[in-house]
Formats: sequence, structure tokens, C-alpha cells
Amino acid sequence: MQRWEEEICNFCLSELPLTNFEDDPDNLVAKVFWGRVYLEQAVSWFYFHKESIYQKAIHQLKYQNRPGIGVALGKEFGYQLAQSGSFIIPDLIVPVPLHQKKQKKRGYNQSEKISHGLSKALEIPTYPHILHKIENTSTQTNKSRYDRFINVVDSYQVRQAELVENKHIFLIDDVLTTGATIEACSIKLLEIPGVKLSVGTLAWAREN
Repeated sequence: MQRWEEEICNFCLSELPLTNFEDDPDNLVAKVFWGRVYLEQAVSWFYFHKESIYQKAIHQLKYQNRPGIGVALGKEFGYQLAQSGSFIIPDLIVPVPLHQKKQKKRGYNQSEKISHGLSKALEIPTYPHILHKIENTSTQTNKSRYDRFINVVDSYQVRQAELVENKHIFLIDDVLTTGATIEACSIKLLEIPGVKLSVGTLAWAREN
């Protein structure tokens, strides 16, 4: 696969291991959050497989200064959701934030880039400054679900909550593993009066 930042070829799209979770309200990703936070919908676009070309694409997005990959994949994800007969389009998008030190080092927030693509496809706005990460937590890699949650549970803060009161928010991240980061962000967003919440990720790294 070449030049993800400019286009995604039809062959590559046809080879994506799609979940089709947008057409199943009780899908496996939704079940990850049952008993943890109340969500309207939870979806991941495709299955994440180690050593696949899509793992390489996400790695390039996060670590090799390829933000266009996020926009392109977000747009295709959005088109898929828009074509679903079951998925309810939320009012706005909020990306999972990075700590300002990490974002400065990387140059951008990959989840925000994905959100930009989704915004174009779904024709809904993105609010990237509602959630802030106030602690620069250690990496989540190789942590258990419980340890991941403890690592991030008090790391997020809502600002300008009045902008999203009584709205249906679509919380977006790149890859779902244990769901700890999304759970921590969801807890904060659901404290805003009248908010309904759905979550989405490009990929789901299913735990064994």
C-alpha cells in the first residue's frame, strides 16, 4: 500500500477485515463496555491484526508523521457508518486527547485527524478542545485492563462543557484494546448535563 496520506486504493479497502459492528447494536465492542459505562452505540471499523498492513498504517499515523492516514481512514470509516441502516449519526465528534507534551512531540493528535475525516463524511462538527489530558501517564502497552484503567482514570478533564450540553457525542480513538482510555473519557463526558454518548475506533485489537 502506497501513499496512504493521498488515497486509499479500492483493493486495499476491499481487503480490510471489517467488523460491520455498526449494524449490530449488541456487537462485541459494545459488550466491552457493558457494566462499565452507558453508551448509545459502540463500533470499531475493522479488526486489528498484528503484522498486518493496517497495523503498519496505524503505526505510521502515530509515530512516523503521517497525519493524512488518519484523515483518509476516518473519512472511509464515516462513509461506512453513513451507509448503515442501524447506526444513529451523533451530533458532534470529540477525539480522545493526548497530553500536550506528547502532542507537541508528535506534532498532532492522531485521534483528532481521524475525527477530521469522520467529520467530512458524516457532516457533523468536531470539538477537539472539550476533553483535555491533564496527566502525562505512562504507556498503556502490556498493562492489564485494570492497570490501564487505574493509569488513566483521573487523567482527563472537560472544559467548555456548555458547548456540548444535551448533545449526542461521538468519542473517537484509533485502536480499542481493553477500553480503559475510552472508559475514563466517557465517565467525564457523561457528567455533562444531557449528554448521550457513542464511541468509535478505527480498529479493535481483540483480547485473547
